[in-house]
Amino acid sequence: MDAAARALTGLSYPERFYAAAAYAGFGGSPTSASRDVTSKFSNDSALLLYALYQQATVGPCNIPKPRGWSLIEQGKWTSWNGLGNLASTEAMRLFVKILEEEHPGWYSRVSDIIADPVRDVEMNHNTETVPVSTNGDIVSEVKTVQTENLDLAGAQDKDVLSEVTGTVSVYDQWVAPPISGTFPKARYEHGAAVLGDKMYIFGGNHNGRYLNDLQVLDMRTWTWSKVEANSGKGNTISPCAGHSLIPWDGHKLLSVAGHSKDSTENLQVKMFDLQTSAWTTLKTYGTPPVSRRGQSVTVVGNTLVIFGGQDAKRSLLNDLHILDLETMTWDEMATVGVPPSPRSDHAAAVHEDRYLLIFGGGSHATCFNDLHVLDLQTLEWSRRAQKGETPSARAGHAGVTIGENWFIVGGGNNKSGASETVVLNMSTFVWSVVTTVQGRVPLASEGSSLVLSSFSGEDLLVSFGGYNGRYNNEVNVLKPNRKITSQSALVPESVSADQNQIVTNATKDIESEFETGQEEKVKVISVDNGDTETKITNAEETNERLLAAAKAEKEDLESSLSKEKMQTEKLKEELKEAESRSAEMYKELQSVRSQLVAEQSRCFKLEVDVAELRQKLQTVETLQKELEILQRQKAASEQAAVMAKQKQSSGGVWGWLAGTPSENAGNE
Repeated sequence: MDAAARALTGLSYPERFYAAAAYAGFGGSPTSASRDVTSKFSNDSALLLYALYQQATVGPCNIPKPRGWSLIEQGKWTSWNGLGNLASTEAMRLFVKILEEEHPGWYSRVSDIIADPVRDVEMNHNTETVPVSTNGDIVSEVKTVQTENLDLAGAQDKDVLSEVTGTVSVYDQWVAPPISGTFPKARYEHGAAVLGDKMYIFGGNHNGRYLNDLQVLDMRTWTWSKVEANSGKGNTISPCAGHSLIPWDGHKLLSVAGHSKDSTENLQVKMFDLQTSAWTTLKTYGTPPVSRRGQSVTVVGNTLVIFGGQDAKRSLLNDLHILDLETMTWDEMATVGVPPSPRSDHAAAVHEDRYLLIFGGGSHATCFNDLHVLDLQTLEWSRRAQKGETPSARAGHAGVTIGENWFIVGGGNNKSGASETVVLNMSTFVWSVVTTVQGRVPLASEGSSLVLSSFSGEDLLVSFGGYNGRYNNEVNVLKPNRKITSQSALVPESVSADQNQIVTNATKDIESEFETGQEEKVKVISVDNGDTETKITNAEETNERLLAAAKAEKEDLESSLSKEKMQTEKLKEELKEAESRSAEMYKELQSVRSQLVAEQSRCFKLEVDVAELRQKLQTVETLQKELEILQRQKAASEQAAVMAKQKQSSGGVWGWLAGTPSENAGNE
């Protein structure tokens, strides 16, 4: 050990603190100090060291919270403000203690001993756009969308001081990248899809008018441009909205369903080939679904699964159809169980290529926040109980999946937009809030799009457009944190109020991700009751607790699954009994129907007999009338004969005068 190192080890406070501060990089301009500290320490350690340095040299934080876009400045203020009224000497001791634990041999690498105190200047509250060099390219530093954190340590839970990756330097926060090029028209109910490093936007609704333009955003340069489609015969496509845009075959886009002014009766699938820049309508076989909008289209292997939506007559749907992309054949699937109620503008995702999840959506009168699962092998619907921070009812939201995590953004309930970005673990059905935006911003809109992209091996969520009282065309990105979120750190109950505030606000669940090897570790800092010095526990203990909790949760889930299976078996037995009773009742019904048919036949015969009798009766009446006429004619004839005889017998006066003898005289 050289003389300088020996001198440093024998230093007393405050000289030892100033020497440690000089080694850590505090001194000079705030910009250079921040750069030096970031290069030597993990993000959260750098924040805590900054806060302790400010507390030791300036005193308690008495400046207002920064209002700028910079999350770094907000994180620094949060850490410093969280120390409360911690004494300056105690802050010095904690600073040196943390430094020695991070860099045990720091004193052997210090070339100069600085004995004079170095005071930092007031934090800069104005955010500037500073050029940042990334892989040789010069890009502008992005601004962060204002978010709401539930605790003062929220900024520390994000890697706010990490090196810039592309244009996103923070985790779990929405940021607006520096966009260039000609922006597309503001819109909602459009389709979005990713092919390679580019996001394609097609169609949508702008001020009540349907669109048919195809726009592309290069996510390496964040530049918009329009894709010019060939306008040859048969290559045009009608403006539409409420459709789904699906990437296919590496260089094609499928536009599925949606409404347009010349909508057909049946659902159509149209394809845009990026190699030929031409639209075509695909020929399909089987019975296609009715045309609709607001449906969900989910890719499962080589098939598209279409659920729900709203047809051209505004009737809500909850039917299920599958399109085989290899044979282009439609099939309507008959499911069992209780399906989701008819709805549109819901979100759908597939888990493990077997389970289709449906969340939210709306009817004409209300919005939903229920969660339904369809087993694509048994085609059985079930409604699942949700755990954690269940999202509010919403429709018009968007979602993407990363592994077993389903991220949901936006949506609304016809009164206000949903401001929180939530994530569902599709294995445990546990919800959690990723971040929350403030105010009426595009991220709290209905009809926005959300796609998944990647940059430098890290996932990015990209949101575009939407409607929240006005039409939007903004792009926002979020880099989800892939680290396992641990439970809150354990803090002794006997710590003082100020110390407890330190633990809660400045050192809660500190996590750091190293760029080399992407190694992860969790540091839990607690305050000792005796000397109030910071102690760093081993991450293995935390992992063991998490593992034990996971095992316990697994056992609970297995127990619940066993109960559900028993309940299912019971329901199946009841279903069999019901089917048996139904079969018997059906037989009885058939017997009654046979008897009814026989009675109906007898009635028909009786009606025929009655008709014949009526006809005969009418004939008899006719004959009787004819008989009466004949009888009258006979009586008249007989009377005429009698009168004739009387005339002949009398001879008359003229006969007497003529001397004609009478018959009686002749007889004499």
